Amino acid sequence: MKRTYEEINRKIKSGDAVIMTAEEVIDVVERQGIKSAAKEVDVVTTGTFGAMCSSGAFLNFGHSEPPIKMQRVWLNDVPAYTGLAAVDAYIGVTELKENGDTDYGGAQVIEELIAGKAVQLKATAYGTDCYPRRKIETYVSLKTLNQAYIYNPRNAYQNYAVATNSSDLTLFTYMGKLLPNYGNATFSSAGQLSPLLKDPQCRTIGIGTRIFLGGGKGFVAWEGTQFNTSVPTKNGVPVRSARTLAVVGDMREMSAEFVRALIFHRYGISLAIGIGIPIPILDEETMKSVAVTDRDLFAPVLDYSVQSRNRKPIKEVSYAELRSGSIELLGKKVKTSSLSSYHKARVIADKLKKWIKEGDFLLSEPVEKLPEERTFKPLEVISKEEVG
Repeated sequence: MKRTYEEINRKIKSGDAVIMTAEEVIDVVERQGIKSAAKEVDVVTTGTFGAMCSSGAFLNFGHSEPPIKMQRVWLNDVPAYTGLAAVDAYIGVTELKENGDTDYGGAQVIEELIAGKAVQLKATAYGTDCYPRRKIETYVSLKTLNQAYIYNPRNAYQNYAVATNSSDLTLFTYMGKLLPNYGNATFSSAGQLSPLLKDPQCRTIGIGTRIFLGGGKGFVAWEGTQFNTSVPTKNGVPVRSARTLAVVGDMREMSAEFVRALIFHRYGISLAIGIGIPIPILDEETMKSVAVTDRDLFAPVLDYSVQSRNRKPIKEVSYAELRSGSIELLGKKVKTSSLSSYHKARVIADKLKKWIKEGDFLLSEPVEKLPEERTFKPLEVISKEEVG
């Protein structure tokens, strides 16, 4: 059995396409088998909603009178990067206020803009003949900005480590609060709903893929940073941090329901953003991938008290075990908790399903495949001569 994107989109337009979420299709496959399910289902929707630190937004403020070439910019006292043109800036979600406040940063600015709030803009400049103004202070919102779009260099991680802590001290990390002596374990994935776990080789996900992003429509723009294919697999799915996506979308289409600022106590700021990706059932192999369950998806458990990039996994555990509320580590029952919302992932997959069924969301075939081979390179302290 083979299908094309064109065939599926025709069925979507005519209202004849069969759309299921990644949860729903598991039951169909268990009842009917891969072959029968592949004939019946046209599209499977996925979802994830969790911390995505490598995120931010490009903003264009327009020209003031007289004009200014912004050299430094602050939004609600959070610095934004201005090494672009005169009135463009990029604000990263983890950037903090310069006054030392660790509970407010770029993520809060982005959430407030999406929620329709006004944000204070301050900018300074050195002044030029064509841009004579040296300072400006005003307020902006999505209504006053020319362009405001999310561009996230690394989202939707394909699997991630489970974090625990063997030391006698409590650790505060991007994986949350880790209690001493294996007091808890945290993870961050929607498992059987997660987009890149349901298309592990990115056969259907590539540059140009239309996606659900933050409550609106977006696109896969490129491979994500730290994209890595050189990891071990189990049941055809990576069991380490692997592929990632760079994504882009218009903030005006987004909703604060699916773009939320996060505060990690004694660590910093992040952003939870909802991503949903439709997977066209092109053949039986695609159906086999989307039917993988939490029982068959595994993640490594790492000890975050080992302050090294070369931490060795203590063991691998399934997402079914993680979602049960506890795992066993070295003979001890350890409580588990998720930093991503399975409930919200389910909402996203359902919402995307509804969009497609109503004909408001067509599938886009990638204009370019993501890399089939890519190795993650660590940063070494070396001399200029050794760089080569």
